[in-house]
Amino acid sequence: MDGTTRTFELKVGVFILIGMMILFFIVFSMGDINLSKSIYHIKVTFGFASGIGPTAPVRLAGVGVGQVEGIKLVYNEKEKKTYAEIYAWINDGVKIEEDSVATINTLGLLGEKYLEILPGTPGKTLVGNNGMLIGKDPVPMERITEDLAKLSDSVNVIVNRLKNGEGTIGRLLVDDTIYDNVAAFTEDIKKHPWKLLSKPKGE
Repeated sequence: MDGTTRTFELKVGVFILIGMMILFFIVFSMGDINLSKSIYHIKVTFGFASGIGPTAPVRLAGVGVGQVEGIKLVYNEKEKKTYAEIYAWINDGVKIEEDSVATINTLGLLGEKYLEILPGTPGKTLVGNNGMLIGKDPVPMERITEDLAKLSDSVNVIVNRLKNGEGTIGRLLVDDTIYDNVAAFTEDIKKHPWKLLSKPKGE
């Protein structure tokens, strides 16, 4: 193998190495990962995880402070109940009180899910590395839909009762006599407003 061939292979190897380094940098940049970043880890327990996934942002008081690393299901033998545990890393220096409230929110109406942490009581003990928060379960969309359906049914019942003349307002809407009496009384007061100031006999 002559010197020209060796030089060519060396150049190819250098280009491949540079390409791998660039690819490595792009992958970690897209994942918002910085190997030199100082972080600590927390765990948040939910009864309902609302579809949040790994790499979801973590915000404290609306400010990005970390990222979800993973999620797993855990069965509590004592309570006989399954929970979702969310693991996340938090930027070092970010202080989270142990009574802080963690929720799962959505960016916009149909946007990305993220972990929101609401600051706790000032002066409370801070969550340390591998510390835990108890999450406040979000309301499932199915429950919201059911509640809206129940509300719609209730409105329909009220409207039907009004149509059938049930109740004072219903009778007023369907009974022409009551309407005519009210209209006549109103018209009479317009013509003789002094009647409002006069007292009936015997009083």
